[in-house]
Amino acid sequence: MAAYAAVLWDLDGTIVDTEPLWMAAEHRLALEHGKVWTDEDAMQLVGNSLIASGEYIRDRLEITMSAEEIVDYLVASLAGSLREHVEWRPGARELIAALDAAGVPQALVTMSYTAIAEPIAAQLPFAAVVTGDTVERPKPFPDPYLLAAEKLGVDAADCLAIEDSRTGATSANAAGCDVLVVPHFVTVPDAERRVLVPTLKGVTPADLAALFSG
Repeated sequence: MAAYAAVLWDLDGTIVDTEPLWMAAEHRLALEHGKVWTDEDAMQLVGNSLIASGEYIRDRLEITMSAEEIVDYLVASLAGSLREHVEWRPGARELIAALDAAGVPQALVTMSYTAIAEPIAAQLPFAAVVTGDTVERPKPFPDPYLLAAEKLGVDAADCLAIEDSRTGATSANAAGCDVLVVPHFVTVPDAERRVLVPTLKGVTPADLAALFSG
């Protein structure tokens, strides 16, 4: 495979299919306040930082909750849902296991908060975890990916990031990473050092070199 120093993984929509859970929590919050929340509204939040999503929800629903209170509500809802069931994205766990067997360091880079990320990370062989509540500037800024590379002791420019959203791909590219995009709920535009694949199912560590060799 390509001589990547490490592979850096997004969580929501990339490893675990959490987007329907986020959307259900958003709809539930709106309903509790007698408001309407549309699927189009939900799509606006995919890949965003939680605080940005909280601000959007507060303004869109015109409710008195602070953005921080909205985030707390959503995080508690997601953490509870994930304790009951985890819906893995096709091929993600298998590729993580194969990379681990090949001795490739891996990190989780997510804008979800620690309460959501840690239970998932605990089931996977990640050497470092960066969450949305541990960075000052979230995706699409490069900071989360730069921090993950720093934690692993590697250069972000020598890393491959795996993402499902425009925001995440922008963050990883800005950090200098190659980015393998597996779109899920939203489309992600083409860009330099960015390859799109429809699924990770059947993708092996050896395939990664071929994807970026052109």
